[in-house]
Amino acid sequence: MLDWTDRHQRRFMRCISKHAVLYTEMITTGAIIHGGEERHLKFNDEEHPVAVQLGGSDPNDLAHCAKVCEDYGYDEINLNVGCPSDRVQNGRFGACLMAEPQLVADCMAAMANVVDIPVTVKTRIGIDDLDAYEHLHHFIDTVRQSGVKTFIIHARKAWLSGLSPKENREIPPLKYDVAYQVKKDFPDLEIIVNGGVTTLEQVDEHMQHLDGAMIGREAYHNPYFLAEVDNRFYDQNNAIPSRIEVADEFCNYVQSQLDQDVYLGHMTRHILGLFYAQPKGKLWRRHLSENAYKKGAGLEVIEEALTLFK
Repeated sequence: MLDWTDRHQRRFMRCISKHAVLYTEMITTGAIIHGGEERHLKFNDEEHPVAVQLGGSDPNDLAHCAKVCEDYGYDEINLNVGCPSDRVQNGRFGACLMAEPQLVADCMAAMANVVDIPVTVKTRIGIDDLDAYEHLHHFIDTVRQSGVKTFIIHARKAWLSGLSPKENREIPPLKYDVAYQVKKDFPDLEIIVNGGVTTLEQVDEHMQHLDGAMIGREAYHNPYFLAEVDNRFYDQNNAIPSRIEVADEFCNYVQSQLDQDVYLGHMTRHILGLFYAQPKGKLWRRHLSENAYKKGAGLEVIEEALTLFK
């Protein structure tokens, strides 16, 4: 979700669900250490509970960044051991770390030793030819000895060469049964599944076997399908907001950001899918796309688009 789940997108998601855990895009340790903490880590108080996802493989650097993230107020530190992109591999982090379980354990222990918030791992079920279940079992068993209690498992293997990141999300088959087996073998761990989840009915099915589900691209492209999440999975009994009510709440945030000279297009790009598969949904996307980037564009762009549905 690199370049997608920024603070504006997460604030928008909070207009739909108040309780689902939100995750940042992956932020490398180098970006935090050398690129400016504020630019990469700033977030809105309304985003809680929110986890920061880090990319890196040096225990000292990860420990330093984990402490910085805790001081910023994040609720969880998540280490990405699942991203297969060439850029990530060249930095020796992401999915390639599945071949080095002891290093991952060292990284997790280093972070856990300096923070009081949960430290978790997001991983694949295998990489390249290291795709036997025995390897995944060994990886989980090794890393959990660092004290990690939560593993988010993208239920696909990753090919580190020959497939693009997009292809790695689509071509390797989903094997949810592998994640289910991990939970059977490690019942004391919290196991959360990721990959291919597009409906709340699928979440219900996974919850029969596991402790949770992480939803990525579907939540971005079709965000409103999460409107029932709080009532369905967090024991709430609240009125479900309409799409227009979601947009109206987000407009309050947009205006606060415009007052701070934030560019409108940085925010509207995240709400294009609010009326996904709805009549006039294409007109909504077109109006925002064609007008939000004009010089001097303000809140009226969203308000004009909303008249399509009022």
